[in-house]
Amino acid sequence: MFKEILLKNTKEELFAVTPPGLEEACAAELLALGLSDARAVAGGVEFAGGLREIYLANLHSRVASRVLVRLASFKARDFPDLYRKASRLPWGRFLRPDAGLQTRVTCHHSRLNHSERIAAALGEAADRALGREAGPRGGVEQLVLARFEEDICQLSIDSSGELLHRRGYRGETAQAPLRENLAAGILLLLGWNGTTPLVDPLCGSGTFLVEGVWLARRRAPGLERRFAFMDWPGFRPGLWEVLTGEARRAELPATPILRGGERDAASLEAARRNAARAGVAELLELRQEELADAVAPADSGLLLCNPPYGKRVGAEEDLRPLYRTLGRVGRERFPGWRLAFLCPDDALAAATELPLKRLARLRNGGIPITLWGFEG
Repeated sequence: MFKEILLKNTKEELFAVTPPGLEEACAAELLALGLSDARAVAGGVEFAGGLREIYLANLHSRVASRVLVRLASFKARDFPDLYRKASRLPWGRFLRPDAGLQTRVTCHHSRLNHSERIAAALGEAADRALGREAGPRGGVEQLVLARFEEDICQLSIDSSGELLHRRGYRGETAQAPLRENLAAGILLLLGWNGTTPLVDPLCGSGTFLVEGVWLARRRAPGLERRFAFMDWPGFRPGLWEVLTGEARRAELPATPILRGGERDAASLEAARRNAARAGVAELLELRQEELADAVAPADSGLLLCNPPYGKRVGAEEDLRPLYRTLGRVGRERFPGWRLAFLCPDDALAAATELPLKRLARLRNGGIPITLWGFEG
């Protein structure tokens, strides 16, 4: 069995990798971009398209970690077969003559299970396909993901480069920070669209708030960064300029009230600097204050936070008083608001003494967590 996928003007198989639990949120945003065949599956979203769809997904996705092109899928039970089939692939569509190949290999239930030998065989196959001598390269490195499952080799080309959650604004973090795409995905899961106030009373380095401003203003998160596809031989800068121009014109000028509170001065200063790098400092209200002192700036909105939960921060202290305070603040100081927070421990979440709903199961830094919700 041998299947070869070429990047032409016809639709090709693409895959957006997402954090666990955010597959549906990513599929929804890709559908909103006009990618009508986007379908959530375990680990990400399958969709189809050509260069325009690849550029759009990288430019606009708030949730994806990277966007892959499915290069090929074929059976290989020995190295000569792997080399022969891989050397027939269109590597020249993704590799310039001086570009290197960075290969990441995973193997499950397959005869070929030596990662280094697999990577070497694929590198030799790419050299042959490109008609070049083996050896170190001075150009950029193109990431290729090779997955072996039951002797089937699936090869994928990374179009993103640096992981998409790295927006470029977070130069520093507080303790146990959220990744940017996880923060954005949670806002999308909660249905927050930027038309109501957002308050994070435990804002840390401000990720929920910065992502909230960008979401409210419809700012494309990929506007100010480079992508791996920009180094492909077939990169179309004119198309990219058209898409980024459309994205800039689609931005909205106004935002709702976005307020953050943080007791730690160093964390609050980090939030201010991150907001400045993101170009949203003037749109955020950041206060140094205790959780118990938080007050609602409007009659309704979303109160959202990532409190410490003992896995990384506060492991030696009893965090139940903090959660009781969070519950009291949500109940007494934010009536009519929705409250949502992250916590991996059911008993700790129950300390809020609120009738909570389990909204989603996610992972933060490898830690399984629950997104809890309460309607005030």
